[in-house]
Amino acid sequence: MYTLVDAREAANVIKDADTVAIGGAGAGHAVPDGLLRGLGERYLETQEPRNLILFHPCGIGDNDARGLNHVAHEGLIDTSIGGFWGNAPKMVKLALQNKIKGYNFPQGVLGHLMRATASGKPGILTHIGLNTYVDPRLEGGKINEITTEDLVEVMEIAGKEYLFYKTMPIDVAFIRGTTVDCEGNMTMEQEVGFFSMLSIAQSAKVNKGIVIAQVKRTTDSHCDPGHVKVPGIFIDYVVVEPEQEMTFLTPFDPALVMRDVPYEAEELKLEGVKRLVSRRAALELRRGAFVNLGYGMSDGVPIVAQQEGITDQLVFMIEQGAIAGIPTTGLNFGAMFNPTAIVDDGYQFDFFQGGGLDMAFLGFAQIDQYGNINSSRFGNVVTGSGGSIDISSAAKKVVYCGTFAVKAEQEISTSGLAISNSGTIKKFVVQVQQVSFSGQSAIARGQKIVYVTERAVFQLTPEGVMLIEIAPGADLQSDILEMMEFRPLISGNLKTIDQAIYQPHALGLQETFRNQ
Repeated sequence: MYTLVDAREAANVIKDADTVAIGGAGAGHAVPDGLLRGLGERYLETQEPRNLILFHPCGIGDNDARGLNHVAHEGLIDTSIGGFWGNAPKMVKLALQNKIKGYNFPQGVLGHLMRATASGKPGILTHIGLNTYVDPRLEGGKINEITTEDLVEVMEIAGKEYLFYKTMPIDVAFIRGTTVDCEGNMTMEQEVGFFSMLSIAQSAKVNKGIVIAQVKRTTDSHCDPGHVKVPGIFIDYVVVEPEQEMTFLTPFDPALVMRDVPYEAEELKLEGVKRLVSRRAALELRRGAFVNLGYGMSDGVPIVAQQEGITDQLVFMIEQGAIAGIPTTGLNFGAMFNPTAIVDDGYQFDFFQGGGLDMAFLGFAQIDQYGNINSSRFGNVVTGSGGSIDISSAAKKVVYCGTFAVKAEQEISTSGLAISNSGTIKKFVVQVQQVSFSGQSAIARGQKIVYVTERAVFQLTPEGVMLIEIAPGADLQSDILEMMEFRPLISGNLKTIDQAIYQPHALGLQETFRNQ
């Protein structure tokens, strides 16, 4: 039977050098924020515990003070191993100052590592991450200079290369749900995703570790067994946070966990450059496709699909586990309005890594002459890859969405673009700072790769990156070629981006889908 404690008392069970696995994702999506706050407060008061290893498959934070930012203290953390770092700038700062060791691995791989740990496996063998910065022949997923131990290695089996990611014993699990019943069983009826809560809990228990669950409430009755996500036999301590929010931005919205609840989302609007990129990218959609959306510029694509009335002919899927709804955008990304189902993220990544996705729409920071993408590190801005490596390594088609250059200035009209400043920083470079996606590997796999910006559209060919479309009003030489560090191939059938992109009316995708 579990012990009921507060967050500060829960922090007292953690010892020096413990490995702590943390469930949840992003800006409060099933994030046990109270537990992280309690741990941070204990350290500030007592300078204990020290030298913890954090393991978090997803990014956790609000880009400011919550999530992993609660525990971003020199001395408290020795190493942080995560799928995404961008939500926790205080942790990033410690890593950039070489005050903690840090690794960034693909989110799906880390979720699967929790299952492997729970089942006593030494690690997982996968193609995910080959020829990216995760590959030990490049960077091995290491964030900084003081991070030297290799946690991933290259192996060859039957003439094919794979990466082997090592498991590690878990001492403490931080998980979150909605309700704990009289037997300690945890349900997640108000959570936007289930993530790897069960695997994280099992990973700790097989190591004779401790599982601490944060929930909104307890009940004296029994939960329906079919609704239990983590059985009470795995839970040692329970912390009740009655004001627990659904996300850091949403106290509670039933539309995020129910199919037929109406919603009005202010953020589901498009304007400016994002509207142009999203509308052009949406032209790549095909009826009946399984489609993944990434964080950032690409999350505008389902909004276009909704405006076009074609969402019932597509299946949108996000790595956090929600299926067949409309993804939230911005900092709240990671949930869906009106999903048809929510599955554990590990199972979602099984489908993604196995090649089940027909197409994915992802963002980028840089593109180089080989078609490589950097979406994880730009200068001293460390965000990490999240699930993008898992997704881009196996989707049949990937459409990268982003602005053509940094700090460009243009006027948008129904006629196209009037560019007054081509930009101050080039995003099309000779060599990306960090390889988050390998163009050469994509060619070898036979994937179709398209790069969509407001100013130009490119595709990856065996010979290199080819310019295939240019925006009406853009000058090929001054606005495009001079703003690239390399000269792309130019299609012999160079087209103008469809003028409909710039108009106020619908694109007519319903009719397009009928004719497919």
